[in-house]
Amino acid sequence: MDKVPMLAEGYELLMTDLKALREERPIIVDAIEEARAHGDLSENAEYHAAKERQGQVEAYISDLEDKVSRAQIIDPTTLSGDKVVFGATVTLLDEDDKPIKYQIVGQTEADASKGRISYSSPLARAMIGKEVEEEIEVTVPSGDKFYLVQKIEFI
Repeated sequence: MDKVPMLAEGYELLMTDLKALREERPIIVDAIEEARAHGDLSENAEYHAAKERQGQVEAYISDLEDKVSRAQIIDPTTLSGDKVVFGATVTLLDEDDKPIKYQIVGQTEADASKGRISYSSPLARAMIGKEVEEEIEVTVPSGDKFYLVQKIEFI
């Protein structure tokens, strides 16, 4: 079983989602019981909708429990070094010398609009292991992109 790296805030988010889904379980069971009381189950839309929701919730709970059990919580402030690793905040210069800043995070925490990219994304995979002043080449649908690592921070 592989560990799932994530920041502490990503772990807390997973735990919050898991708690909410576990609290939803009895509500779904009540909805199923109420729908069952209406009679013929073959044409009972409420029953089928509740059963479908129950299946979705149970699958999501199972997925979250798996991630939580394999979580490897990483605190970027305890890291150091001169190479890009998980948790690092990296400032890149694009081809127009425009700075772009990204933090490499877990898959559940990724949000490119907030400058947080998953360690499994093509850009993050290209950055990991690089040092300041090294070039990065990333192939994207619109073609190849080139970046220069300007700064590596552990914040």
